[in-house]
Amino acid sequence: MLSWSVRNLARVLKSSSARCLHTTTVVQGGGAGPHNALLSHLEEAENKADMDWEFTDENKERCEGIIAQYPEGHQQAAAIPLLDLAQRQHGGWLPLAAMNHVAHVLDMAPMRIYEVATFYTMFNRNPVGKYHVQICTTTPCMLRDSDMVVRACKENLGIGMGETTSDKLFTMCEVECLGACVNAPMMQINDAYYEDLSESDVHEILNDLREGRTPKPGSRIDRFASEPITGLTSLTN
Repeated sequence: MLSWSVRNLARVLKSSSARCLHTTTVVQGGGAGPHNALLSHLEEAENKADMDWEFTDENKERCEGIIAQYPEGHQQAAAIPLLDLAQRQHGGWLPLAAMNHVAHVLDMAPMRIYEVATFYTMFNRNPVGKYHVQICTTTPCMLRDSDMVVRACKENLGIGMGETTSDKLFTMCEVECLGACVNAPMMQINDAYYEDLSESDVHEILNDLREGRTPKPGSRIDRFASEPITGLTSLTN
């Protein structure tokens, strides 16, 4: 009975024109975004298992510094920061060769690295644009009209969720909570948070990036950190 109910719910949601849930694997059959690649590797021109890949000399020094922070015998705990470093070096995503190299540096079985890279959504296993636009649509942001942010991004960029613009400048995806609930609605572009967004803010930020300008990150209503939107209510003296 439960199995039938789940299948029936998925069928109803898939046929509905309303966007009432995330583009989950149940509803959309795979999800949308650069993280949600097939779990089996497919050989592609830009992602071959036998392609040469290694850290740059500068990043090799960074690797040594990162690994040195962990006690002897626990260096494998550096898997996440080394994968992050590899992703940044490779333009925002992780080819299989980069994961294999991290496994070699840490003397780990490659499968252990694949497990990390496929678990954490911060790691992209498909190419992304220069600007990775991640829109939070979890409950607090939804209540503050994150759907408006989604609509504005789609209108400005001319792409859908999980897609990249033809000029390879922007990739857009929908994500779970980014931890800026008080300042909702918000979006993350690369490492920068843009909070307290209005529709005009979204267009301004994207247009600035497109034209080579750097929009100021943080709240768009000039509140300090996560202060109440009405101002302080305690510790005012």
